[in-house]
Amino acid sequence: MESIKGKVREYLVAELNLPISQEELQDDTPLLSSRLIDSISALLLVEFLEKEYKIEFKPHEVNHDNLDSLDLIANFVEGKQQEHA
Repeated sequence: MESIKGKVREYLVAELNLPISQEELQDDTPLLSSRLIDSISALLLVEFLEKEYKIEFKPHEVNHDNLDSLDLIANFVEGKQQEHA
């Protein structure tokens, strides 16, 4: 799970240009609800996750419950990977 969080943290800061550093981005930092990322950035994040982890988001899964923090993202990705194991 930590490797998922690390890769996503790096992607968010480097590729989506979050206004905070990797060190400041904690596992429970709100991303969507705090508006650190907007809807376009969320879609780019989903695209990254699908390609990086070979998973597929269903339309109803693109939401705050799955994308609002590194913890939630890592849990979602791990759950998807287990579905296909």
